Amino acid sequence: MSLFRANPNAMIKFLDLQAINHQYKAELEEACSRVINSGWYISGTEVGAFEQKFASYCGVKHCVGVANGLDALILIFRAYKELGQLHDGDEVLVPANTYIASILAISANNLVPVLIEPNEHSYNLDAGLLEQHLNPKTKAILAVHLYGQLADMPAIITFAKKHHLLVVEDAAQAHGASIGGKKAGNWGHAAGFSFYPGKNLGALGDAGAVTTNDAALATMVRSLGNYGSEVKYHNTFKGINSRLDELQAALLSVKLRHLDVEIERRRAIANAFLNGIKNPKIQLPYIEQQEQHVWHLFVIQVDNRATFQSYLTEKGIQTVIHYPIPPHKQKAYSELNKLSFPLTEKIHEQILSLPISPVLIDAEVQKIINIVNGY
Repeated sequence: MSLFRANPNAMIKFLDLQAINHQYKAELEEACSRVINSGWYISGTEVGAFEQKFASYCGVKHCVGVANGLDALILIFRAYKELGQLHDGDEVLVPANTYIASILAISANNLVPVLIEPNEHSYNLDAGLLEQHLNPKTKAILAVHLYGQLADMPAIITFAKKHHLLVVEDAAQAHGASIGGKKAGNWGHAAGFSFYPGKNLGALGDAGAVTTNDAALATMVRSLGNYGSEVKYHNTFKGINSRLDELQAALLSVKLRHLDVEIERRRAIANAFLNGIKNPKIQLPYIEQQEQHVWHLFVIQVDNRATFQSYLTEKGIQTVIHYPIPPHKQKAYSELNKLSFPLTEKIHEQILSLPISPVLIDAEVQKIINIVNGY
């Protein structure tokens, strides 16, 4: 795997986007030239081609490109409201330890997020806790595939069918993850993806998509993201401007061709960490099956996180905290600040993400293992 590093002895970056994209430099440059020379930059053939490719990759009938991952989720819930399947004040069950975007998408639609503690091993929504949060206002579940591992979708889908609930996947971190061959984006009624540059399938800017097997939902999402219009200058809904750019679509088509290879490299690095890190102070990630996890992040837990992170920095390893403050403790959601979610709060206080970039070389992986074990 070709690398683009000025100094191999420099700090190991958490995510070296320059090196990742340099592997495909010629293909990316050709895609850029193709778009520039086309003279068509919005809603053209590149977007249509990527939508078709990504729908096929996920195993769904429809993919709608949008401006970013948050818009993808917002538009899904908005579309269900326009279709009469959700209404103001309806409740959506969602894991308490997710990134705030999941919660923002719910509240932006005048829906009510009902926070649920995660499974302590997988960090994903604990399907066993859904029943106790169910009431007549419960209308949907937002299943977040955190860190690249699918939530327990068979159990969530079974519960949702029993109680006639919509299931939306927040698949922003799980491109390519699957259970029994069924990929993220094809489990729920709809799914929102982010192609933020740092994702496993990352654009060179903001980008997102909605996947679904529901033709009516796909049409509504596309209309809402295009000023509420299906026909130019005829606006049926009060929509927004949220469209995938031609340029980003062309770049994503290039990156999609290499996604599965990059996932396998991530899995190889994760296996090396899981087998090589033996420090009893470190709690390693838990996985049900290898296919469920695409290792967007390799998240460990450790007491005295600040001390450990400083130690790694001094030893030349860059790490990131995903995420330091849970949504219910954010100032933006002051109405939730008094709620208590002990497991979620512990997770947010102790988790730390190690580098797991697909361009890490074996020597760097071993260096990380040795330094973590030396703590």
